[in-house]
Amino acid sequence: MAARKPGSWSDSKGLARGILHDRAERRKWLGGMALVPLAMMGLGLWAIHDWIWASPWRVLFWWGGCAVATVVVMLFALYDALLVFREERSKDR
Repeated sequence: MAARKPGSWSDSKGLARGILHDRAERRKWLGGMALVPLAMMGLGLWAIHDWIWASPWRVLFWWGGCAVATVVVMLFALYDALLVFREERSKDR
């Protein structure tokens, strides 16, 4: 049987499971993920503004990417909030 390569699917699942189940680690990742759309928006507004507005397609893709990144962060924050509710409810029982 062939040896598993580092970075295999099961290793990735284990890492994701560890991040999602630990509140402190989840919050650390959420904070880092929140910086991505903020940095994208700042970059788009100030650093590469003229380049983006040179083409309507660039505007669509850039700000669409910012919107997608923002929605991903919001969904992760919602997931975190729901897990906190579940953890606190299970403490009361």
